[in-house]
Amino acid sequence: MTSKLKITTIGNSTGIILPKEMLEKLRVSKGDTLFAIETSKGIELTPFNPEVAEQMKLAEQVMREDRDALRKLAE
Repeated sequence: MTSKLKITTIGNSTGIILPKEMLEKLRVSKGDTLFAIETSKGIELTPFNPEVAEQMKLAEQVMREDRDALRKLAE
């Protein structure tokens, strides 16, 4: 999907208006937070916090490695 976005004045700020279709693909709506991540290809907009994603990845690794100990603690 390629969309041409125009930079505009919004109150005393500057911003862009995202088309309805783009908001639906991102699964976000008014009031939600987007994260702008700089990548080698440019800027990526995502509703997912990359720091939380990394923390979840580490937590899953610990759970896999210590599965037996965690199971005993849960009893």
